[in-house]
Amino acid sequence: MQHFDLIVIGSGPGGQRGAIQGAKLGKRVALIEKREAVGGSSINTGTIPSKTMREAVLHLSGYQVQPIYGMNYRVKDKITIEDLFFRVQQVVRAEGSVMQSQLSRNGIEIMHGMASFTDATHVKVTSERGVAEIEGDKILVAVGTRPAASSKVPINGRTIINSDQIFALPKIPKTLIVVGGGVIGVEYACMFAVLGVRVILIEKQPRLLAFADNEIVEALGYHLRDSRVTFRLNEEVDSVEELPDGTVVANLKSKKRVSGDALLYAVGRQGNVDGLDLANAGLAADDRGRIAVDLDYRTSVPSVMAVGDVIGFPQLASVSMEQGRIAVGKAFGAMVVSNPANYPYGIYTIPEISFVGKTEEQLTQEDVPYEVGIAFYREIARGAIRGDSTGRLKIIFHRETHHIMGVHIIGEGASELVHIGQAVLSMNGTVDYFVNTVFNYPTLAECYKAAAFNGLNKLSKFEQLEEYTS
Repeated sequence: MQHFDLIVIGSGPGGQRGAIQGAKLGKRVALIEKREAVGGSSINTGTIPSKTMREAVLHLSGYQVQPIYGMNYRVKDKITIEDLFFRVQQVVRAEGSVMQSQLSRNGIEIMHGMASFTDATHVKVTSERGVAEIEGDKILVAVGTRPAASSKVPINGRTIINSDQIFALPKIPKTLIVVGGGVIGVEYACMFAVLGVRVILIEKQPRLLAFADNEIVEALGYHLRDSRVTFRLNEEVDSVEELPDGTVVANLKSKKRVSGDALLYAVGRQGNVDGLDLANAGLAADDRGRIAVDLDYRTSVPSVMAVGDVIGFPQLASVSMEQGRIAVGKAFGAMVVSNPANYPYGIYTIPEISFVGKTEEQLTQEDVPYEVGIAFYREIARGAIRGDSTGRLKIIFHRETHHIMGVHIIGEGASELVHIGQAVLSMNGTVDYFVNTVFNYPTLAECYKAAAFNGLNKLSKFEQLEEYTS
């Protein structure tokens, strides 16, 4: 029986980064992946395919330059599913090759097959090549998630699909029903809307993306409505049926009926713990397949850790990577430091959303005195050059100390632009930093300076008012 210092189950972002961290610490590492290709859902069905599809949609539709060259401008008149899938395949192959190379040059032994616990330190790997049992001092579970299923929604892989089956659509529908107003549902709603599809988005909550800043989400909602997306908020699907003519009908609990050419079910995700035999290791998952961990990503069993989507929110590839690094580093006594409060969020809607720190709603609940500075892309030279009139950047800072408490952005490039705010926030910086810093001209980064002036000018007016009335 082979012995390893670390066994990693799953080669997605958390597993890959955890395995490499173990190798960097001089440990003998085995990584088990059930697919023949490494990368997990992130590379093969989730993050990389969806973000690549987004870029292909933006390019082929001419969306980003339509404000300049006219709404009729398109790179290709009739965009097909095959056009989008062609680019996705290229990127998936390239990213898989890069990851395979990284794992190999770090001396990580890759084993393909289904992993299951025999006890807290032994794992069985079952594949077409047979069954092997290996032993590990530490075991990292990073199996990720899959789209959740519902008995009310009969997925058929053609006209009623989940988010892993986008490219199973025979053609781009004229009307698409999207069930679920979370990150995945909203991202795909945006992409299909840009392709000219009439999208109906059904969400049982009163708003989309409940964890994001309300003002930013409202701006996205306005933009989506302008793109002919219809919202059905506070509504829940009771049943879904495929009619003889091939169309799909969603019957809502409110007795409404919504019809479309296809339906995307994107309500939640389920942990891939089936077949792991967690009970053999003394563990159990909840009804959504999530494994409970502490702040260092340790489970209730000392030898077993868990990271990534399988432990729940926020289910972001970037966060999963960091969790893998931290979990393995701490397991082997390395000095690793990270601050989850400063992790950025990137939501690849159209336009994209990104933020770091707290929202206005959170600060209001905590009774923290704050002020807000806002800059609009349309008032920044680079925004005019890009033709982006929808973007805005919002800085939230403490009224008395001026310390940055949150940065929220909507607009193309938001997921890149947010890292400037993240750096200042992480260094406990103030809004004055942006006033006293020179940014390249013309750039979208100038939004930070404009937003800082906007916020400080509001404070100045309040101070003048207090001086006048005292």
